[in-house]
Amino acid sequence: MAHPNEALVRKGYEAFGKGDMVTLGELFAGDVVWNTPGKSPLSGTRKGQQEVFELFGQIAELTGGKFSLEIHDILANDEHAVALVTAKGSRDGKIIDDHQVHVFHISDGKVKEFWGHPTDLYAVDEFWS
Repeated sequence: MAHPNEALVRKGYEAFGKGDMVTLGELFAGDVVWNTPGKSPLSGTRKGQQEVFELFGQIAELTGGKFSLEIHDILANDEHAVALVTAKGSRDGKIIDDHQVHVFHISDGKVKEFWGHPTDLYAVDEFWS
């Protein structure tokens, strides 16, 4: 049986893939903090669901909906979940296919904070710039 936080994160990736912000709103704390590394226009720290969902909207808009996260595995305990994913997408003739580690801090059954760690930060920055 999967840890409840693994199930929560899997449900979140499924909702993200469908553009289901209602479900994501149920899974994220109202004051969620989302940390995206790098120097691209999408880099930085977003605070609160509204800012995070605006980021997700930018991702969809910039890629024309051609962005996905493929899960390889999710490891979870009572406070954290770590997802091993591949980010895939295309935009303006650019392609991204990057293995990433996503770390989630979870409290009271909600995602409180996210940190993304791409394998090739330079390639990710170039893709989004």
